[in-house]
Amino acid sequence: MPLVGHAGNRLHRHHNFGTMNSQIKHSNSRTFTQEARRAQIVQAAIETIAELGCSKASFDKITRHAGLSSTGMISYHFSGKTELFGEIINTIHGIAGEVSRSHINNKDTYREKVGAYIQANFDFVSRYPAHAKALAEIVALKHCRGIDGIDSVERQVMSVDRLVDLLEEGRSAGEFGTFDSRTMAMVIRTAIDAFFQRHFSRTELDLDRCARQLTDIFDRCTRPADRPGARSPAEQAQKVFP
Repeated sequence: MPLVGHAGNRLHRHHNFGTMNSQIKHSNSRTFTQEARRAQIVQAAIETIAELGCSKASFDKITRHAGLSSTGMISYHFSGKTELFGEIINTIHGIAGEVSRSHINNKDTYREKVGAYIQANFDFVSRYPAHAKALAEIVALKHCRGIDGIDSVERQVMSVDRLVDLLEEGRSAGEFGTFDSRTMAMVIRTAIDAFFQRHFSRTELDLDRCARQLTDIFDRCTRPADRPGARSPAEQAQKVFP
């Protein structure tokens, strides 16, 4: 599942959590202490979901993880699970968006930007493992189907539209070879996700090394042919696997 690359404001404009309007309306009236307590609860919820999964991340477990006196503290600051999960998603995607921008925005070429997209995903998982795992748990919908707005979050998180745009723009600029941009974007996304699934479920991987190797692989796959009439790596693969 995409973690970064299109994260941030784009997601915030599209999801549809039922209490979002009230969150925006009342956020300016909260005190510094109230905001700090909400942030503490959200962080505890993220860590609890990452450790136990959605099915076991009850208010009681989150309360204990946060070191709060009772579940009433959560109910005081959040109207229910929908609002809490909405804030979790906002928090994770805010951080993911910052990581993405720090990698991509300072790149000059589309080849560099696609490489930065790959590296940003690995950097996010390396720096924020609990956030990445919690987001994967939520989007997997294993035990979160009763939460309003999760479907729209899943659609946004699973989208490869931004990566498709980068590939299309790079092809128009002559930086890439001939291939179907959406197919290539899905292959890149699937490869990234496969590394993360293995990293979280079986064995911890050297994420920096994986990022470098995957970036190099797709740089080779997407580059234009070196000589006139030659097929690019992507075109050669399409001929072998039509």
